[in-house]
Amino acid sequence: TAAFMPGPFMSLYYASKAYVLSLSEALAAELDRTGVTVTALCPGPVATGFQERAGMQSPKFMRHFARQSAQEVALAGWEGFKQHRRIVIPGTFNKFSAYAGRYAPRWFLLPVIKMLQAPRQ
Repeated sequence: TAAFMPGPFMSLYYASKAYVLSLSEALAAELDRTGVTVTALCPGPVATGFQERAGMQSPKFMRHFARQSAQEVALAGWEGFKQHRRIVIPGTFNKFSAYAGRYAPRWFLLPVIKMLQAPRQ
């Protein structure tokens, strides 16, 4: 869901997700009616163990919200792909976050994300 909003303290990560989403949507439009489909899977936090293995500390927001399992995310992506959906956002909270990221004013959104993403102290 990082693709839908700015990400203080993780700006390159969020920007790269926005690029992939934009590229996916553009490719889907270009390939329309060719038989080739593109589905962008936009999950929120996924419980993979990556952060723990990498020795990374979770940002504040990760401690407050349940992460989906990789299996749940993959299943949602597969179902969305079969339905020819261009964007799949698994989970109610993730959908809310993505839409809030697109429609909330930046003057409100940036300080909130900054607070949630602030490194642990």
